[in-house]
Amino acid sequence: MNTTQSKENYFMSQPHQPFFVLGVINAIVMMLVFALSYKSVVNLSIDTLTFHVYSLVYLVFTNVFSGFLFTTFPKFNQAKLISKKYYTRLFFSQVIGTVIFLAGAFTTLYLVMIAMALLFVSQLFIVLKLREIYKSGLASDKSDSFWILGANYFGLVANLLFIISLFIPSILSTAINVSFYLYIIFLAFSVGQRMIPFFSHSFAAKNENFVKIIAVLFLLKTIFSILDIKTVEIIIDILLATYFTYEFLRWKLNPFHSPSILWVLHLALFWLPMAFLLSAITLSAELFLDTSFYYLNIHLLAIGFLTTLLVGFGTRVTLGHAKQAPNADRFATAVFIFVQFVVLLRVLFSLNVAFGWNLNFLFDISFTAWIVLFLAWTLRYFKVLVFGSKV
Repeated sequence: MNTTQSKENYFMSQPHQPFFVLGVINAIVMMLVFALSYKSVVNLSIDTLTFHVYSLVYLVFTNVFSGFLFTTFPKFNQAKLISKKYYTRLFFSQVIGTVIFLAGAFTTLYLVMIAMALLFVSQLFIVLKLREIYKSGLASDKSDSFWILGANYFGLVANLLFIISLFIPSILSTAINVSFYLYIIFLAFSVGQRMIPFFSHSFAAKNENFVKIIAVLFLLKTIFSILDIKTVEIIIDILLATYFTYEFLRWKLNPFHSPSILWVLHLALFWLPMAFLLSAITLSAELFLDTSFYYLNIHLLAIGFLTTLLVGFGTRVTLGHAKQAPNADRFATAVFIFVQFVVLLRVLFSLNVAFGWNLNFLFDISFTAWIVLFLAWTLRYFKVLVFGSKV
């Protein structure tokens, strides 16, 4: 095969490549549309909150997770690789669903419904393939795969709940909480707790009850968040922060003596206890100060933990599967640090709302920083993902 043909065929040669590209493009486009809607520059046919959460969960994070899991899940379970025909069809169904979703958001809710139905069916086939890999794999220990698959089941349920919420708005809170805590955050945690100790050469004995306990606490967190019982939520947040801290310290990861491609993953992990601790503090403040911190706790997890983890893993996977050394150069390290700057900006915007600072320009700065983050990462690694070019 000649070089031209190789480059033409490279983009679809591995599942993570098309899904990663679609995910990061959607991260830019969906945030821009949300920001324009939030500032009343454009009017959408769909509720702004629904658009924001659904687009990030199912058009950004689901695509990135699918690309990652379609590449690594067969290895986890010692199963056959996913055929190119299968993941190619799913990729194009995600593209079509994305285009229809955007078109519907600007025109009519009926198109949005069609898009969400298509994306649900696409996700169903993603989960069915992961289930097939889990069942057919020859690995002796599938405990981590069990939880990864379970999180994907919750994602499928939440997707359906979002569709139903278009007809029954009262269940939107349930859809948001299930999709957030039991799907994307628990899925990212399940993957991270398996991969990061391995990458870090941690020799700590595996705690067989760790993920089980976290799963129960996440379930309780979801239930009481839906019911809006903040006093119980605060207790669960403290338990999660304490248990995460204890377990991560036990792993002895040595982030201060690790290269940046590793310490960014360590940093992502430690955002989990930090986010839940700050969640407990802000929820307590909301009770006593009668104010709102405007989803501060959710964004600490979504940007601090999830986005940091995905940028770290995404960089490592992109380079490693392009047969390049999975090392972070100065540019990649700067991107890792910039993610934390995005977190800080979003925190400042929530504090602005809570304390009435009237610094609403912080919203403009924070969403612009998010777009700059993904633009920078895309410009750096686009040719690697599409053509296999060297960084």
